[in-house]
Amino acid sequence: MDRENLPAPSEGFVLTHFLTVSDVARSRRFYAAVLGGKVVLDANPCMIRIANSWIIMNPGGGPTDDKPDVTLRPPSDPRAASAFMNIRVADIQACYDDWSAKGAEFLTPPIDREAELRCYMRDPDGYLIEVGQSTGLLEGRLAK
Repeated sequence: MDRENLPAPSEGFVLTHFLTVSDVARSRRFYAAVLGGKVVLDANPCMIRIANSWIIMNPGGGPTDDKPDVTLRPPSDPRAASAFMNIRVADIQACYDDWSAKGAEFLTPPIDREAELRCYMRDPDGYLIEVGQSTGLLEGRLAK
């Protein structure tokens, strides 16, 4: 365990993102190897620090006493999403090339949306991840 990188603020709060995954080891490899995350805790739950955020991963499961009516499971239909991660980068083409070479599967190459260059990829469980670089937005142009 890497105690110095745990998401445990001494004041205020930090935001983490929890993913229900089907294979913790596979997802840990993806977020560490492809996105360059630092593994803070291997499992139960797995915690990875990526840039200024953390991803926490565990397998799915049934209700618990603190969430009595909730069952956790990975996405069942990759064509439907109610939420996704959004990664903002300085150089989208460099990230696209690097992450593709490391095994990331993008839906399309980066597309110019006027306000930004943007593309999407999926993690091993099918979670959607947007990768974007602000361009026109910095000049006041909105997305088309």
